[in-house]
Amino acid sequence: MAFTEKLLRVPHPIEVGGRRVKRYHVTADPAGIDPGVEKAAYAILPELLPEPDGTPPATFVVLHRGGDDGAYINAYSWAWDNVLHFGGAAAGQPVLGCPDGDPTHFVRLDRSLIGCVWELPPILHERDAWVRHMLAPDSPDLDAYLADSLPEGTTGDRS
Repeated sequence: MAFTEKLLRVPHPIEVGGRRVKRYHVTADPAGIDPGVEKAAYAILPELLPEPDGTPPATFVVLHRGGDDGAYINAYSWAWDNVLHFGGAAAGQPVLGCPDGDPTHFVRLDRSLIGCVWELPPILHERDAWVRHMLAPDSPDLDAYLADSLPEGTTGDRS
């Protein structure tokens, strides 16, 4: 099987657990992620977020619908001013400890995996956006950070 990039969508930010959350959706399906999978993924999101530590409460998530029964949500939250905290959950993937093949039955991951090749592209953009809007200026601008997302398109081939 040859490697192909997947589609990347960027829904509007939401607020969860007192944190402002930028969102990235990854799938091969041109119709996007099934609403039932999306609802289930965001229902577990509060469990993936860290406790407040004084850092502006910002998170970005990557919701990925695999080509099989798997679905994954990765939550990357800014902590200690310049560090990413990771929390992840999966559904429909027994090899990761999921109890069944249901892509809406999310369970927290207990492994130290941070993302696959299709889930990683937002990390570089988010690092640069955090520096650009929160660390480099004299006055951090959380709204500007939240408005600065990787453009929709594919997960790669952006040169």
